[in-house]
Order: sequence, then C-alpha cells, then structure tokens
Amino acid sequence: MIIVYHDNKKVDSIFDHQRQENILVKENHILKTLMHLSSRHSDRILVWCRIECKALVNYEEISDSFKIKNTMISYGNGFYLPDAIGYVENSPFINVNTSVKYPSWLMHSAVGAIFGSTLLKFKNVNFTSDFNYDLNSIAKLGMANGLFCYSEPKLLWKPIAFTEKPAGLFALFRFVKQHYRTRWVLLLSLNFLWHERTLTLLPLLYSLFCRNRKFGGSILLETLTTGAITRLPSIDVIIPTIGRANYVHDVLKDLAQQTHLPHQVIIVEQNLEEGSKTALDFIYSESWPFKIDHHFIHQTGACNARNLALKHVVSDYVYLADDDNKFGAHIIEQTLNQMLAFNLEVVSMSYLQKNEVEHLRQPMQWPTFGAGCSIMKSSYLESVSFNMALEFGYGEDVDFGMQLRNNGADIIYLPHIPILHLKAPIGGFRSTFKQPWIDDADRPKPAPTVMLNNIMNKTKWQILGYKTQLCINYYFVQEVKNPLLYFKKFNKQWDRSIYWANVLNK
Repeated sequence: MIIVYHDNKKVDSIFDHQRQENILVKENHILKTLMHLSSRHSDRILVWCRIECKALVNYEEISDSFKIKNTMISYGNGFYLPDAIGYVENSPFINVNTSVKYPSWLMHSAVGAIFGSTLLKFKNVNFTSDFNYDLNSIAKLGMANGLFCYSEPKLLWKPIAFTEKPAGLFALFRFVKQHYRTRWVLLLSLNFLWHERTLTLLPLLYSLFCRNRKFGGSILLETLTTGAITRLPSIDVIIPTIGRANYVHDVLKDLAQQTHLPHQVIIVEQNLEEGSKTALDFIYSESWPFKIDHHFIHQTGACNARNLALKHVVSDYVYLADDDNKFGAHIIEQTLNQMLAFNLEVVSMSYLQKNEVEHLRQPMQWPTFGAGCSIMKSSYLESVSFNMALEFGYGEDVDFGMQLRNNGADIIYLPHIPILHLKAPIGGFRSTFKQPWIDDADRPKPAPTVMLNNIMNKTKWQILGYKTQLCINYYFVQEVKNPLLYFKKFNKQWDRSIYWANVLNK
C-alpha cells in the first residue's frame, strides 16, 4: 500500500509501505496526488491519512479489508456532511453505526483507502480543492455503480481526539444539487424552512448554478484472493406458507433439482382453524433428497413463521425463501460460489414478477433486504430476528436488514441471479388482520408499522424529510383541498401514527 499523509488541505508526505521508502511529493492537491498515484500504481492499495492519525492507523486491517478491488473504506470522528443530508437521503447508508463495519458512502479524511484501479475510474470527474467533499462525492457516485463503501472502526487502534468539521449550508446544497435530481434542493430548502425555521434562499440559488456530477462507468466485482473453492458449505431453506400447497410442492421440486442440495428445508405451515390438518401431505407421501422439517401451527403471521423456522437452522448458510418462488437448478450453487469468491455474507437475489425487466447490471450494496430471496450466513441468526411489532404490517424485511447492518453485515444485491416471483393469487403467508387503529377517528398517516420502522431505523432528519414528502404527496389523493385545513388534519394523523407506533413497540 501507498500512504498519502496530509493536513486536510495539502499533502505532507507520501510513503510506500511495501518498500518502506518515501515517495517524492510533486503535487500539494490531495486528491490529484492520489489520482496520479493510481495511474502509476493501479495494482496497489492507496491510503489517505491525516498527520494527526499517523501513529494510530492499523495498516494490517487496511490490507485485510481488501478482499475485492471495488472497496472504499474510511473512518473518523464525526461526518463531513451534516445530519440535514437526511432530509433528502432516505437510505440506511447515512444512519451509521460507528461501532461496527457499516455500509456507508459518508467518507472521512482522517483515514481511508481505495484500490488504485478503482480510483482511476473517477479520473474524468471534475473535482474541487475540498478533499472531504470529493471523498464523499466519489463514494456517493461509486456506490450506485458497484463500489462497496464502508465505515470501518478497525482502521484506527484507538479513537482520535479531533472531530470532523461539518460542511456549511452552501456545501450541503451544492452536494445535493450535484448528486441528486434538482427537485431535491428545493425539498431541502423547504425542510429547513418547515422543521428548522431557517431560510436558505442564498444556498439554494447558489446550488442551482452547480452542474451535476456524473459517473458513466461501472465497477465490477474483482477478487483479490487466490485459491479455488473446493467445497461448498451446507445450507438450509426456510419457507413460511399458508394455503398454497401446490406452490409449495413446486418449490420443493425446484429444490430437489439443485446441483447443491440443501441439508434441510424448514416449512412452517399456518392454519388458524383448530383441529385442522396439514394440506402438505406430499411432504410425507413423496421421497425427497433432503430432510424436511415441517411445522404445522395455528398462528398466522410472516414474522412469527420465519422466526420459528430460523430457530431450527443448523447449516452454515440459510436461504430465506417464499412459498411462490420459481428458480433454476443452479441457483444455490451459483449463489454460494459468488458469496465465497467475493467474501459476501448476505445477498439478495433478483426477485421479479413475470414480464418485469432487471435494469441493474452489476452487484451493489442494497438498501433493503429480500425476506423471500436472500441467502445469509447462519452465524448472524444469533443476533437478528423478525420484529414481532411489525407483524401484519409491512417493513419487517427492511428492519431485518437494518439489524444485520448493525451487527456488521452488508447486504449485496446480485441482479444476475434471478428468482421468479409468481405472486400467487391465493393463500400466501399474509392473512387478514384488523389492526387496532383502524377505527381511530384521526386515521394514522403513515401506517403505524411504517412509522415504527422509521423510528427504529431512520435518523431524525430522515423521518422529517419523509414527513415533508408524505405531506405533499398525500394532499393530491385525499379529499380536503383547503391547504390550511389539510395541514392541520395531516399533523393530527402524523401524531396518531407516532402514538400507535409507540403502542406497538411496548
């Protein structure tokens, strides 16, 4: 690796860690120096480090972090972009858990690293003299095109004393204008006015003259590890179901054709009627090349069913499936090979319905989690589960994904591995359930399960930004057209949603 030491404004020195020798400094501009090094040393890890952190950097951890070339990591105290970025960014990538390795495009100038050939892909982007701004820009542009970005606390042996000075309003508005659609700077200004009583006319006007930054390339997965995969790990499959016997039978047939067979398939069949019998007789009447662990229960709900199934997982990996999946004979083998080759611990596969088209071309960090189309390391099951407070609502898969991230896992989307979602018109694992707020005079908006998901997994600014968007969008589909009356009504509905979310969370 090659390390560029800097004072956040200019380069101080350059050191070749492998050869244990200094490199002559020819350019004061930090990013230009890194870019120049990437053109000459495209096969090396390039590190940036504040002078104050020189003695604190864990260089062995930096080296160990690069199992694949398309990696960008950093760590520091505080963030360059202020919390208000949450007004326009709703993804989990800015609600960073700084105690674990966490997927985030929020970068630090204190210490970080990127592979030379990866940085070189950004050579045509017009950068500024603000190193912090440009680091965040590279990560933001890159993450959408296959760059895996992380906050990694292990880069430092111990916490640093100084805190990153956050960007001002002008830099924030410029960043939003250059990396989002123009409408988002207008929404950003509206959020400041509504939620902070702050007029941001000048930063808004300034940002409108800033050109969008674009990255036209793609960053493909490239491994840095050697050695062939000699044996695939064991895997279990879980399937929650209710009233879809024929579909479950088809899923089992697909699993029986796999080139890498599951160790066991755990089926949780739900039927509320006491005294009823299983509709899945074929589990016992037909021969299967794997063990089937069948649970017949008189309680409905996706969260409960999946949690019950996950408790019985014994293999190294687990495939969380639906009862109306359709997939090819190589899906388990192909996915496990990808996970082992590129050191991926949790993946979600392409999960489209008939006639839908997959538009993504390369694997990327995924902001959600597919509860019916994902494979993950079973070791994480000790720390995560589907939140029962979200039962009979929506968002349990998003929450499950956040639990994984907060435990140091990353979720990678594999668009080239398809699963067909048949979207069965009957049965399904969701059953009709009357929520307690359905008769509330002030109908909660959004649904309390959505609000609870936001409260648990979003920042304050993300929640307020969501409130602004919902307020605008909902106005056009409801009946009260007087803006003042509508605003009063909406705030009541929002408050009721918070109330019921807190009830759910007790």
